[in-house]
Amino acid sequence: MRKPWSREETIVAFYVYCKVPFKESGKENPIIRHYAQILGRSPSALNMKVGNIGRLDPDLRKKGITGLRHGARMEEEVWKEFSSAPERLAYESERIIAELQGKTLEERIGLDTHALPSGKEREAVVKRRINQQFFRTAVLSAYNNKCCVSGVGSTELLEACHIVDWGCDSVNRTNPKNGLCMNPFFHKAYDKLLIGISPDLVITISDELLTKTYEGRFLTYLKGLQGRKITMPDRFLPEKDFLQMRYEQFKKR
Repeated sequence: MRKPWSREETIVAFYVYCKVPFKESGKENPIIRHYAQILGRSPSALNMKVGNIGRLDPDLRKKGITGLRHGARMEEEVWKEFSSAPERLAYESERIIAELQGKTLEERIGLDTHALPSGKEREAVVKRRINQQFFRTAVLSAYNNKCCVSGVGSTELLEACHIVDWGCDSVNRTNPKNGLCMNPFFHKAYDKLLIGISPDLVITISDELLTKTYEGRFLTYLKGLQGRKITMPDRFLPEKDFLQMRYEQFKKR
């Protein structure tokens, strides 16, 4: 008889769902296999649970991507509780995983315990590390590990860029819908308001960036990006309000 999935296991499965590009999810996926071993489940079982969670994602439905049709009520409860609370999802998942592995949370995420402060400051450092790791992984996987502007697909050359600067909005620092996957050049250009992305996802290259770029192939390339749309993610579609706020800053620069 199959063992029912617990609430804790379902939370971790949701966490895994956020980490794996949906099109790459499968029992042979190394991330699926890694977390399946931690949970004491087969890769097939975890992959099926990830597919069940995918059926609840409205962003996937908008793109015509569907998960498995049938699922459990627990998946719906966990989705309702955590889909709008990414910080809680990341922290709770890592806490559960650390417990399953017989480790402290600090050991689990690779922090040097001797260098850590104590009390609330220590907890804040731990949460910040978890949130940073989750934000990067969730954003890159949503964009299938490709820069949304250039299409570069090497994870070593990709970064998770905040739409609304993390220092201006503490509530949405970990929210993948406040993120874009970019290579370092476009990430820096976006942060410095040298390129803009409208709420309709259209790219605008600033006159300043164009005039400060020497004539040649790269300038031609930049001009060719003007008016094009970024590549859409499969999930965690960028929030239009965040894009609008940032685009207004770009236009006023």
